Amino acid sequence: MRHWVENVADSLKERDVDEHVIASGTSISGSIHIGNSCDVFIANAVTKALKNQGAAAEVIWIADDYDPLRKVPFPLPASYEKYLGIPYAHIPCPEDCCANFVEHFKKPFLGTLKDFGISLKIYSGEKMYKEGIYNDYIRISLEKADEIREIFNKYRENPLAEDWLPYNPICEGCKRINTTIAYGYDGDMVHYKCECGHEGSMDIKSGEGKLTWRVEWAARWKIFGITCEPFGKDHAASGGSYDVSSIISKEIFDYPAPYPVPYEWITLDGDAMSKSQGVFFTPGQWLEIGAPETLNYFIFRSKPLKHKDFNPKMPFLDFIDQYDRVERIYYDNEEAASSKEEEKSKKIYEICQIQKSENMPFQPSYRFMTVAYQIADGEIERVFEILKKNSQLPDYMEKLEFKDLSEEDLNRLTMRLNHVKNWLETYAPEFVKFQVMKKIPRLPLGEDQTQFLLKLADLLEKKDYTAQELHDEMYILLREFDMKPQKAFQAIYKTIIGKKQGPRAASFVLSLDKDFVIKRFRGEA
Repeated sequence: MRHWVENVADSLKERDVDEHVIASGTSISGSIHIGNSCDVFIANAVTKALKNQGAAAEVIWIADDYDPLRKVPFPLPASYEKYLGIPYAHIPCPEDCCANFVEHFKKPFLGTLKDFGISLKIYSGEKMYKEGIYNDYIRISLEKADEIREIFNKYRENPLAEDWLPYNPICEGCKRINTTIAYGYDGDMVHYKCECGHEGSMDIKSGEGKLTWRVEWAARWKIFGITCEPFGKDHAASGGSYDVSSIISKEIFDYPAPYPVPYEWITLDGDAMSKSQGVFFTPGQWLEIGAPETLNYFIFRSKPLKHKDFNPKMPFLDFIDQYDRVERIYYDNEEAASSKEEEKSKKIYEICQIQKSENMPFQPSYRFMTVAYQIADGEIERVFEILKKNSQLPDYMEKLEFKDLSEEDLNRLTMRLNHVKNWLETYAPEFVKFQVMKKIPRLPLGEDQTQFLLKLADLLEKKDYTAQELHDEMYILLREFDMKPQKAFQAIYKTIIGKKQGPRAASFVLSLDKDFVIKRFRGEA
């Protein structure tokens, strides 16, 4: 079985090039999130697949920082509306912490790439224009403006004006770039008029302007020798950016269009991600609650054009359970439902890894640790003991003490504990949160509930149980008292955390100090 990433690499190897250049790019219009940075992750995975097959390949990332601001991104104030139409690179930093608007939103994203094992060459759209890298392509585009206009018009309902030029100068008057129209040129001087009323001329060598997007994209492919580029599905629409840029690339710049990898947008709990509305989730936010490999799993467990919705609340626990299961299948610690599932799971897991381990990594249950963390007040040694009591440790750890943990296992436990802590503080619903009450809560109990707790205390005093054994004993008591499980378990939760619901009762009871539980059930503490 081949993963779709490997299939892309197979197709690229058929191209006769010395080195593959896999491109990615992001418009720096606000926070860079897991939706609009997908191309970076896909480009990195394709490059790794090519290298694994012995091909030379590199990833580049182009910050589209010369585009005009169209909407004020969250959480910037409305006062930033005065910068609408101005190139991102010319907008000041909103917090005076960086050189400009671009650096403010670019730095947090680039700062996460090392954690994801992503190495790439970084380019700035603005600097490319300022340094004259686009100059020859601007000249060609101006000379062949009629041909480019014909290509555009094939896909437009309303044809472009006869004097239209594929270039947008930055207005010397209002400093905007999306309100200017270039209508003529003499050599390197482009003549333009702006909606603000200003008219002027601009030397392309000044870098104070840019090619229109679909022409710029085609020029970029040839400049860097790009052989493959992932991009959002909007560019892949029939007659859209990729189709038009492909024709321009071939007919105007004499360069074959790169292999396309279109991908579906990621939604956040059913809503489209929007930087202006504050609906987004960044790679940095992901790293606060999950290992980097789990984001890779989210992206690569399905084909790129399949719908993907992310919810960091309760569904995140199910998602981590799924990742952990795939990991166990990969290391033959769990049997897959079928040979097909086994093959698929192992291939996906392999693609997702940043640095693969020879042996199964320590995998404390994320879901169980949401309970253990709260019981232990976040103390890692107590969390380890709770895992041990509840048979949540791998066989080789069952007889180990906390101090005997290897550095690798301790790091894994610490990392997951930090993820759980952040998830509880930021995304966990209220019904998941609890606190062991230091004093007996003043919540009424029925006589049968009181008797149930007394009997349970007697059982706990007589012997030590596993979670399953205690669960079975509880149900024997339920039948003895002719009680419904909900009523009995409510008695446990009311007595210990002052709530009507809580974690799985047997594991929860065993995770607490035994003497404390016995006294609490007897109303003594």
